[in-house]
Amino acid sequence: MADIDIEIAYACPEKQVLYRLRVPAGTTVRHALHKSPLAQDFPELDTNGVPLGIFGKRADDHTVLQAHDRIEVYRALIADPKQARRKRAAQAKQHQA
Repeated sequence: MADIDIEIAYACPEKQVLYRLRVPAGTTVRHALHKSPLAQDFPELDTNGVPLGIFGKRADDHTVLQAHDRIEVYRALIADPKQARRKRAAQAKQHQA
């Protein structure tokens, strides 16, 4: 079976990383993540449960990678976007009054 080239991207407030890996064809998203140095570089990250995507679209653990896919490792949102928007609107309204 041939190998394919993929990338794994992760960003946190302090640092952004992009790993380039060569994996066997047929490798799944989660398996590729486990083969990367991400867990060593970010030990606080739960590589077994963290949500993943490929080019901005959610991917489940069993999604088979294609050549040149970029796996994106997603983090939890700091704040609910709707709540943050409501809070900003309320603050803007207070400043206008």
